[in-house]
Amino acid sequence: MKATFTLRDNSPGLTDTPGFRAAGVACDIREKGDPRRDLAMVVSTLPCSCAGVFTTHDLPAAPVRVCREILARGHAVHGFVANSGNANACTGAGGMDHAWEMVRLASNAAEVPQDTMLVCSTGRIGRAMPMSKVTQGIQLSTTKLGTDANNGTDAAWAILTSDTRPKTATVTFVVDGKTVTVAGMAKGAGMIQPNMATMLAFVTTDVAVSADVLKGILKKAVEPTFNALTVDGDMSTNDTVLVFANGASGVNVTQGTAVYDNFTTALTMVCENLAKKIVKDGEKVTKCIELTVKGARTTTDAERVARAVANSLLVKSSWFGNDPNWGRLADAAGYVGANIIEERLDIFYNTTSALIGGVAQDKLIPEWKAIVSQAEFSITLNLNLGESQFRLLTTDLTEGYVNYNKSE
Repeated sequence: MKATFTLRDNSPGLTDTPGFRAAGVACDIREKGDPRRDLAMVVSTLPCSCAGVFTTHDLPAAPVRVCREILARGHAVHGFVANSGNANACTGAGGMDHAWEMVRLASNAAEVPQDTMLVCSTGRIGRAMPMSKVTQGIQLSTTKLGTDANNGTDAAWAILTSDTRPKTATVTFVVDGKTVTVAGMAKGAGMIQPNMATMLAFVTTDVAVSADVLKGILKKAVEPTFNALTVDGDMSTNDTVLVFANGASGVNVTQGTAVYDNFTTALTMVCENLAKKIVKDGEKVTKCIELTVKGARTTTDAERVARAVANSLLVKSSWFGNDPNWGRLADAAGYVGANIIEERLDIFYNTTSALIGGVAQDKLIPEWKAIVSQAEFSITLNLNLGESQFRLLTTDLTEGYVNYNKSE
């Protein structure tokens, strides 16, 4: 039986899940005298099964490599430490040493078994981690760990880089009188095109589930959410999504059951909420666009067309200028080799037609312009060649983005 799901938007985040403590502190990892919180620690009082999905980048950051190794060992974990301001990426053997040192420092400080704390980092690439500051931050975090709303919120603030606001969500549902909680927090604003940006997402839950089953569910949840968004087309070295399940609810998740289906739905809802918040908080963006390519011969063709349109600088610039230039959409769709046929191509802004069978619907120009002037709208390209489709969240491109990224 399908459950009734309750979404708590902009929740405190990870501490909504029973058994998880969190903290977020400032330790000046950017080494600029910055007072922002820049180190988060989250610890479960119970051991957790854990699953992760990571960047497919050829140069994964040291924390990504360390997380993969710890998870491959198959033992339970207790939580993670994550910092902003320094990605610990492209930092060689020294970077690996620093990532492992963060794992050990966090494990010791949280008084949990060695190598049961994972590590994530986000920020500038190519700089050595200031370990004296990180050490101070980890030690301070353990004195502030707690389960109330402020603790979760502090942790959500501590992982941000160019983000303007924290991103959190919680979904609950009931199984045989027991409440199941799935809570998440994420960061990401620039360098966003995951292929799981710089993107980190963390989810806590109180179900009991094996790591293998949890990994399968996570992959299902990630594909239509975190893997279906783009801000600027750049994949990061540090992309990570981690889910921690401590079993505190007493609800077991096994394949082939209604609980499995309901938990998959809840996790996907959390990921979808966080993914949309990442897009809407893209660096200096003014618009969030839901782009759907349907009627493709294959899902691969649909995705290729969608990403070509969504990442086209010409298209993104026209959206910023409130210009419904469907010609740019058609151009981008046509250069990826999906064998589009002009006489079959339909394009819609929301539900208003711009192109039908390759013929422009110019009488509707005022409606197109009104739609593209909104902060959120949808675009649909129907190729009318098959049954496959792909949906993608994307943004416009502004002069503010260029100015912001001229230097760090």
